[in-house]
Amino acid sequence: MTDMHDNNNAGATGMIQQPYNLRDYLDSIDAGKVLAEIHRLTAEMGAADFAVVEKIYDDISSLFEGRYAGFRASNTKYHNLEHTNAVALAVARLMHGLWLEGHPFTAGDLVLGIVAALFHDTGLIQAEYDTEGTGAKYTIGHEKRSIDLARNYLPSHGFDAEAVEDCSYMILYTILFKPVQDIPFRREAVSLLGRILGSADLLAQMADRSYLEKIPLLFFEFKEGGVPNYSNELDMLVATENFYEFIFKKRLFGDLGNIAAVLRSHFRVRWNIDNDLYMESVEKNIAYLRLLNESCGGDYHCYLKKLRRGNILRNLYGQIAV
Repeated sequence: MTDMHDNNNAGATGMIQQPYNLRDYLDSIDAGKVLAEIHRLTAEMGAADFAVVEKIYDDISSLFEGRYAGFRASNTKYHNLEHTNAVALAVARLMHGLWLEGHPFTAGDLVLGIVAALFHDTGLIQAEYDTEGTGAKYTIGHEKRSIDLARNYLPSHGFDAEAVEDCSYMILYTILFKPVQDIPFRREAVSLLGRILGSADLLAQMADRSYLEKIPLLFFEFKEGGVPNYSNELDMLVATENFYEFIFKKRLFGDLGNIAAVLRSHFRVRWNIDNDLYMESVEKNIAYLRLLNESCGGDYHCYLKKLRRGNILRNLYGQIAV
């Protein structure tokens, strides 16, 4: 992890100058560092008791890894534990940015925001007896399954009925096309936390350095889940540019209230960088996709040769990918 005090690219203002990448300031693959960073940020904001988050984080990790009684290991390649880690981290960073800009959170709401992030995709995990296909078959409606799992788990871990209800409402904000005005909430803080979670879910995906490489993995989840509009992997890759322009930006900047803007404050204070590394990473991904769309046209093999990060596509297709 880069430390701002060790970085020698600081200018006269003390702010770190380019180049930089989001992943350099904490890689969501490293679960231990993610949890430590969430602890650091929530403690700074006033969440004194982190033990409950650590317990739930351990149980969610066990759930995804197939060590939780009654459940199979997660077998969706796109919506996996790494994605859950990335969303939980983005939630903590968004809350931190809001807090820095003068919005207070109660200790309970700080914990609940992280807990909702940890549960938001658990509905894609199959019960032990459910051996047909993968969890991707639950893509449509998996949020309701995630809520049901949270409702069954949280009461026995110190959460009262109102907190469980609040967590359930927050998860609804991750349903991409659900109008936010139709989501009920018991108090305004729940609506804010829900918009934070919905924003984090979008940003964590599209700011991922390997996002473009992972789009074919998402296609196969959608195919099994019966999600319409995409006929093959190339179709989804090409369409992602329009998704960014007409769905991502409308949802993030409009429906969810552009909460993402506070990330600049987070990075300024936490890492001494006067930039929003999430949106910069998203825009880099989309800019490269535009180049591919222009240069590759309808040649999927051309995309495969130019999308090499993490050996994701090599592992998916074999040597033909290179």
